[in-house]
Amino acid sequence: MARGRARQVIAGLDVGTTKICCVIADASSGGGLDIVGIGVSPSRGLRKGVVVNIDSTVEAIKQAVAEAEQMAGIEIATVVAGVAGGHIRGINSRAVVAVSGKHREVSRTDIDRALEAAKTINLGQDREVIHVLPQTFVVDDQDGIKEPLGMSGVRLEVEVHLVTGAVTSVQNVIRSVNRAGLSVQDIVLEPLASAEAVVSAEEKELGILLIDLGGGTTDVALFRDGAVWYTGILPLGGDHISNDIAVGLRTPTGDAEELKKRYGCALTALVREDETIDVPSVGGRKPRQLSRQILSEIIQPRVEEIFTLVARDLTRAGLQDVASAGVVVTGGTSIMHGVPELAEQVFDLPVRRGLPTGVGGLADVVHSPIYSTAVGLALYGSRGQTGGGLLDAGDGSLADRLRAWLARLF
Repeated sequence: MARGRARQVIAGLDVGTTKICCVIADASSGGGLDIVGIGVSPSRGLRKGVVVNIDSTVEAIKQAVAEAEQMAGIEIATVVAGVAGGHIRGINSRAVVAVSGKHREVSRTDIDRALEAAKTINLGQDREVIHVLPQTFVVDDQDGIKEPLGMSGVRLEVEVHLVTGAVTSVQNVIRSVNRAGLSVQDIVLEPLASAEAVVSAEEKELGILLIDLGGGTTDVALFRDGAVWYTGILPLGGDHISNDIAVGLRTPTGDAEELKKRYGCALTALVREDETIDVPSVGGRKPRQLSRQILSEIIQPRVEEIFTLVARDLTRAGLQDVASAGVVVTGGTSIMHGVPELAEQVFDLPVRRGLPTGVGGLADVVHSPIYSTAVGLALYGSRGQTGGGLLDAGDGSLADRLRAWLARLF
């Protein structure tokens, strides 16, 4: 962790498919977090959330970090990095251990043993546990316990949500950060980080579905009773919408991206019939004038497909009725007009756009869905180190093993 002017500094690094974003935050003595620096650079070394070109990724990380450091007037040495990509899998697991503490009282060792036992599932050589997220504990026959420490009993049962990823994909993110001259304090699943910034504790208790619509991936996390019950990453995002526009309107990809940002609407019903847009042509031909509804008719099916796939996966997991508090959409693609309205139609639940909250300093600058993950990573890092219970049993072992692996490598 970097220290500047005797301050506690935390940096979140969102290694995304379309952009690399670095947020530097100052942990104030009152327990709050003040944003002091932000840096963004275009990302060219990732595809669908996975590093495919380390050199390009390293350059983009250096650029984003340098920009954030310049704004903050602080140099950072470590970051909390986000990880996503189609290789991520979330599974619910459970384990039972005998209480070994004095007078049959549940000790921290018993809890750690239970979490360790829940982790021991057959993943295969190429996969690694990234997070072990406790959902609920059972002491003897008493269920629904959040914190069993100090309770009397002979049998401790735990239900957890395990987040697993491909070892190589996680290592490539860490290696890219290391080559940019930084060390990784922690690896965090991106939708969990986004939830830190945009979802309230009340919503997590009641049941909330978070959908982070990024450029290369759509990241999903479902919370109930304050715990994570489902995580998933779809290898679909804003880039696919831009590609659909480029093909459908026969326009260059860069112009398709611009059309999406300026005139895109995810729900055709919200677009007036008389609205027109100028569409650049390829090969030096003259721009054409088209109805904005045609653009919307290309966008709507793709966004609808993303939401439908999320809904289908939740139904498959038997969790379709869990999100009592509704849905929160965040990430760059969620800025598009009509996204919350379309999500309401697909999920038949109230939907809101999620913006980062709970931070001070340059809070107005990061008040956009595109910064949700980076701000959430900084919040995750600060709460983890202040004993907020967020850095779970799975994190240390992964970080230690990866450090040892990298030490052997270099």
